[in-house]
Amino acid sequence: MNEKELREIRKRFKPEKDSISHVYGCYVNAAREVVARMDMPVGLMKPEEAEMYMKLLKKSLSGTLGKNLLDIEFSVKQVEESDEHKLLQALRLSHLRDEDMRDLFYQRIIESVDMGEDSYAILLASDSYDVPFKGSDDEIWEEGSGDVFDYIICCICPVKDSKSTLRYYAEEKSFRGANAGHVLANPELGFMFPAFDERGANIYNALYYSRSLSDIHEEFIAAVFNAEEVPLSAGTQKNVFSGILCESLGDECSLEVVKAVHGQIRERLELHKESKDPEVPEIYVEEVDDILKNSGVTDGKISAFHELCHKEFGESAVMNPNNLIESKKFELETPEVKISVDPAHTYSIRTKIIDGSKYILIPVGEGVEVNGIDINVEETGEE
Repeated sequence: MNEKELREIRKRFKPEKDSISHVYGCYVNAAREVVARMDMPVGLMKPEEAEMYMKLLKKSLSGTLGKNLLDIEFSVKQVEESDEHKLLQALRLSHLRDEDMRDLFYQRIIESVDMGEDSYAILLASDSYDVPFKGSDDEIWEEGSGDVFDYIICCICPVKDSKSTLRYYAEEKSFRGANAGHVLANPELGFMFPAFDERGANIYNALYYSRSLSDIHEEFIAAVFNAEEVPLSAGTQKNVFSGILCESLGDECSLEVVKAVHGQIRERLELHKESKDPEVPEIYVEEVDDILKNSGVTDGKISAFHELCHKEFGESAVMNPNNLIESKKFELETPEVKISVDPAHTYSIRTKIIDGSKYILIPVGEGVEVNGIDINVEETGEE
């Protein structure tokens, strides 16, 4: 899915659209016991209550593609034979009306998901979207509906104890302590099946949501999708890429090389943003090879980097540049000091050995502060 397709589906989650008629659910305690099963007609809800459910479901389509939202792929064999795919299809085609299928799905999640000491609720909803015709100029014609996109959406929300607060009671003209009891927090994870690719159903893909960029709940992915290749989390991709640079380049992993790699990847992201391309940005390992070569890294080190990238990121070694660097931060750290630099000004940073000691040199002008106090940088006559 790309950003345009994602936005098109996100717009469905409004109570006034009447696109979702029921929200089904299962409340599970920390001991993995089912506390309650829920079948809630949206039409019988209060407007504010329906809106809150729509917001929770929509939240599982939030964040950034390639970071919070990950593409899960099914092989041809899985689509034809696997129990996991058959269950998802059964849920989708029955529009979640089959209670036995829902219970089987709940049990699969309960057996796999570990939410620690938190209870949680599994929410499920189904929608049939009459996909309107889109012209070559991207204008949508609502009356020219083409295919119907049937899909399900699932999210898992931790159940939290609400904080006690002082609430005003008009009849007593005073504030008194009140507690709202257990409340549903925003989803920790979720998914949409099938994916909405090229504005139609792609049963070979699901769109998976993880609030965390580091812990993507691989146990859930294994139980629900049994994916042959589990995508690396955004946090893991960044750590792996940084580790590959350090390991493969060794003593050639200098400040200048890291500045070049980060600078050109950041430039790639800026160009992608300016182009308004709805697709997820990509960078090939060969392109990073060229950056290293132009930075003076030797061929042997580049070959080692290339091989490790293919090992960790797959045969194609296509990477998401969003997940490789901190595009809005450039940070230097020693055991004693941590310095953050505006990425646009990294060109001025350099390293130098003075009297046998290693230094990081950062030019400063006016406006130098220490703990919020303006200071004057004096000339000492020393380099």
